[in-house]
Order: sequence, then structure tokens, then C-alpha cells
Amino acid sequence: MAGAGEMEINPFKLERYYATREFNVRHNMSASDCEPLSQAELIEMADEDMRFLWDNLKLGYTETRGALLLREEIAKLYTDTSDNDLLVCTPVEGIFIAMQVILKKGDHVICTFPEYQALYEVAQSLECEVERWPADERQGWRFDPKWLEEHIRPHTRLVVVNFPHNPTGWLPEARDFKRIVAAARGVGAYLFSDEMYRFLEDEAACRLPAACDCYEKAVSLSGMSKAFGMAGVRIGWLATRDAELRNRLEAFKDYTTICSSAPSEVLSTIALRASRQIIDRNMTIIRNNLDFLDEFFDGHSSMFYWNRPLAGTIGFPRMLFDRDAAEFCEDVMQKAGVLLLPSNVFGYGGDHVRVGFGRRDLPAAVDALKNYLAATGL
Repeated sequence: MAGAGEMEINPFKLERYYATREFNVRHNMSASDCEPLSQAELIEMADEDMRFLWDNLKLGYTETRGALLLREEIAKLYTDTSDNDLLVCTPVEGIFIAMQVILKKGDHVICTFPEYQALYEVAQSLECEVERWPADERQGWRFDPKWLEEHIRPHTRLVVVNFPHNPTGWLPEARDFKRIVAAARGVGAYLFSDEMYRFLEDEAACRLPAACDCYEKAVSLSGMSKAFGMAGVRIGWLATRDAELRNRLEAFKDYTTICSSAPSEVLSTIALRASRQIIDRNMTIIRNNLDFLDEFFDGHSSMFYWNRPLAGTIGFPRMLFDRDAAEFCEDVMQKAGVLLLPSNVFGYGGDHVRVGFGRRDLPAAVDALKNYLAATGL
């Protein structure tokens, strides 16, 4: 319970779960990021200008909005969004800032579910009315636009989506996404679109446009953590063509981080200039790992129901045996050294686990899990 004058917000279950486990296991089979780049690997990709900038970098403050050179590279990821439409921040900070600026007590918010907790928890802490838009596992985890069209209200303030989706790996078809944008536009609601896994589509032709390019009241969240394998630089951004909102977001950031890390901004700029090389590298790892997981789940079809993800680095198989996910994951970690993420941390019952397939050691993790399953006789 918060004291007088304190913000009251529930613990972030996923992050609290990871805090005591993530760095104490042999195999993190639940990780949502791609194989991390080494600094040496990344510097090798730098062109002459960026290498000079890196070697002569001064460790002072940076611009609140983010360095212009960085924002110019980020803007190349969009079609109608410019460097002036961007605010550099850490990814979860972007969620916190946007919710604080857009929402007030009593506002109606619709959010996809299951979901990364920050995307709805901050709104709930502001005493908003948060309505959860459920995924349909029977349709491969589809979020049916018809549900949104039936539940959105004339005064709905915000619609929150996350595509490609965490934790299921689902990606809507373009026609479904157009209906989602149209529903928000129809009532004048803001659309907050978490696009952290964009560029990791199994088929590039299925990639959705960024929401900020489609709708003037949309805010797109993206960053270096997932597609670029650089979670440690802590660089993300908010993109919106709503100038008045963008100014308010920037002003609020003066009360959080103020500005980003200078080395992180330069490293991110190097990566964005080498984006095709990095994404190709990561997609090779993902595709190889998905083939490995398909074989595993085919061989254990009596134990798990596997909806193969369409994009991103994570999937959400259902457990078909009688055991609570939290207890199962704890036992697997203790006996096999493999970290899986139970659906309990998403507030989504105890029948699913999140698996991550963006890292190179997935085959070793799967082998350890196989040995555990064989030894326990499940």
C-alpha cells in the first residue's frame, strides 16, 4: 500500500520473477530478446564517420529528444514520421510517460491481453477503467477486430495494442490492423502501439505499417532491445505525428531520465546504419530455432499445444498435463537449469509457458528440457 502522496502500483510480476532467476540459470529459454551483440561485433560494423564519433565521444549530457543523428536513423524506419516526431527514451519509460501524459482518472482504456504488464498496469494505477481485449487461442491467438468494434465507446480515451504480440507471437493481417486503426479513429481515441518486435516477421511481406504512420493520434513504441539484440543499451523511442502530444511527452521526460546515455546513443546509431545486416543475422537464428522447436513440440504433442508464432522471438505453448505452470517452471529451473516463464506472471492462469527462441543456445536448452521430461516421466 502506498503512503500519502505516493503512486500506488502493483508489482511488475514478470520483472520480479526475472530479478531472482534470469542471471542464475544455465539456459534462459524464455528470453524475449535476440542474441545480444558484443560491443566489438558492433564496432566492426561502424562506418568511418561513426567510428570517429565513437573514438572521440565526450561523456556529457545528451539532448532530451535524443541526438539528431540518432533520430535521423530512427526516422528511416518509418514512412511519414520524421526525426522531429521522435522522443528517445528507455522502452518501458516510454510506456510510463505516454500513459501519464495521455490518461487521467476515470478514462476508458482498452488493452490487448495477455500482455506485458506495464501496458495496462500504469493505466490501472491512474485509476482508469481498463478493459482487457482477449486473444483467441483457438484462432492462433488472434485479436478479433470485431471485439474491439463492439467494445470501444464514444469516449474511449486510449486503445493499447502490441504487434507482433508478447507473449504469443501473433501478428494480425493487414486488413485486421486497418480495422483496429479505424476503430480508434472513429471515436477519436489515442492508439498506443507497442512495436518492439517489428522487423522480426517470419515473412517480411506480412510486416505491418507503424501505427504512427497510419493515424495522427497514434503513438508507436520501438527500440533496440528486441530486433537489434541490444537490450543493454536501454535505447527506445516514442514516435507520434501529434506535435502537441509530443511536446507534452518531452516535458514529462524532464522528470524521469531527462536524457539518454551518450555511448548508448552512438552504439544505437551504428546499429541502425547496419540494420539489414543485424536483422538478417537475428532472423537466421530465429528460423533455425523455430525449426528446432517445431520438432520438439511435434515429438511432445501429448504434452504441449503449440501455436507456431508468426513473428517476434517468443511463443506461448499450452501445457496439456495436470500441473501448475509456476510449479512446473520452478522445478524445471531447479533440476534442468532451464528458465521458462509461467503464464501466472501474465495474470493468465497456470496453463501456459512463454518460450523464447532468439538466442543461439536454444538447442542446448531444449535438450536439457527433453532430459528433464524423460526423467520425470511426464
